[in-house]
Amino acid sequence: MTAGGGVGDMPLTAHLSELRKRLIFSIGAVLVGTAVSLFFIENLISFLMAPAGHLYFARPAEVFVIYMKTALIAGFILASPVVFFEFWRFVLPAMTDRERTWTAVFVPLSVGLFLGGIGFSWFFIMPQSLHFLMGFGGDNFTPLLSMENYLEFVILMILPFGLLFNLPLVLIALSRAGLVSGRILKKGRKFVILGAFILAAVITPTPDILTQSLLALPAIFLYELSLWIIGLWDK
Repeated sequence: MTAGGGVGDMPLTAHLSELRKRLIFSIGAVLVGTAVSLFFIENLISFLMAPAGHLYFARPAEVFVIYMKTALIAGFILASPVVFFEFWRFVLPAMTDRERTWTAVFVPLSVGLFLGGIGFSWFFIMPQSLHFLMGFGGDNFTPLLSMENYLEFVILMILPFGLLFNLPLVLIALSRAGLVSGRILKKGRKFVILGAFILAAVITPTPDILTQSLLALPAIFLYELSLWIIGLWDK
């Protein structure tokens, strides 16, 4: 690698040790965020449940499980600055000394894109998907949503968008580290398009093509945006 010291200069044991340290810091931050979220769990539940209206629970322990899941997800969101900082610190050795200075920009950008993706899904994607799916019942059926199923729907709708919005930064970092090139990424465009729809079908909580397209199409757009940015950077 280059003068700054690269991935190739570090033995496997050093990589594993570094990864373990970053994971410990990240998990610790998430646990702290989870503990903080538990103090506001009633407000979080009310906020998340508002779009669905009246919900029910069928098992005695269901509400407790929902509270813990909600606190954990909220804890991860609160800890996202630390998680992304540790992520980029782990990626750091793959870059030269000059390129490492860009990681000071990558961390706040990662957090902003993550929160932006969650907000985009919550305010635009999830309401449309929920309205579309609930509309199938028509006047003949009354929707009766359980708290657990609804929460899983919300989580699987918003978190992937938060991570997906970081795709350009990840691809740019891989390009700067010399692990991928714009030419290779362009050749793989058709596989990315296919993979985006397959991945959307796997992680979205519903089988309808609308919900899957709402996840796959932004992924394809962000991939194309990444190719454009990498092309500009290479020039």
